[in-house]
Formats: sequence, structure tokens, C-alpha cells
Amino acid sequence: MDNAKVLEQLKGKFADAIIEDIEFRGDLTVVVSFEKLHEIMLYLHDDKSLHYDLLSDVVGIDKLPCEPRFEIVYVLNSMADYRRLLVKVNVDIDVAVPTVTDIWKSADWPEREVYDLLGIEFAGHPDLRRILMWDDFDGHPLRKDFPLRGKDFDEKWDPSTIRVL
Repeated sequence: MDNAKVLEQLKGKFADAIIEDIEFRGDLTVVVSFEKLHEIMLYLHDDKSLHYDLLSDVVGIDKLPCEPRFEIVYVLNSMADYRRLLVKVNVDIDVAVPTVTDIWKSADWPEREVYDLLGIEFAGHPDLRRILMWDDFDGHPLRKDFPLRGKDFDEKWDPSTIRVL
């Protein structure tokens, strides 16, 4: 199935939820409404003709000063015929995105990474906790308003304060 047919099928089912579509270098990108995100993702996975059976990545992008501030990008693949689809959704700063771990188990760690580094919460995630930064870390280092040198760059480093667990 080519990108035109995928887009036609998506627009036929979710005409009001497809905000924008872009085809670039053979890949189709679809920007969808936040309200229909989970329903669209479930359809992309379950429909026999589309069958996007692999979620290879979830990426968060801070678009400060734009509103809404964040963009979440899901990279989907159909292993049957090697198609790739990028699904984008725009998210405000204090809105929890519905998790897709109930559809693809592979979303577990990438969603945790987006949560840890950007502070975007995923509603319904089975284990939403920090994955790269330590539990007591204050802030989210991939946000554009995070200090470039970190929050404590002027303090002298003392190796005796390190705890080995």
C-alpha cells in the first residue's frame, strides 16, 4: 500500500482529526488532533490493510516559544511491506498525553524518556518514572528553558558527596 492510499484511508475514517499531511522522501507524516490520538493509533495498529505493527520510537520536541509548546512524534512501521508513518500531535505544557503502551509494548521506555527529559506526562502509563536522570533531579534537561550549564554550575564539585548504591 502506498502513502496516498494510507492517507486516503485515514482521511476516510478520521476526516475531522487529520490536521495536516506531509510526504517527504517517501515517508508520510500526519499531524492529528489530540482528542483522537489514541483512537487513530489503535486504528493504525488493528486495521488489517494498514497494520502498523511496530512502534519504533516516540520523540518529544520542545517548540518554545510556539504554542502549543510540545510536539510528540510517533514512528510507526509496517513489517509486512516495510512502510513507515510518522504521527505527530501538538501538546500543551500541562496536558497528559494518552499512553499507547496498551497498543504497542515498545512505547514503554520511549514514553518514559520523553517524560524524564521534557516533563510530558502520559496518562495510563504502567510505570511512568525517570529513566535517565536520578529521582531527585530537579527539572527536565531537554526543555529549551533549562539552563545551558545546569542549575548548579557555579558550585564546586565534591567527590565525597557521591553515594554508591
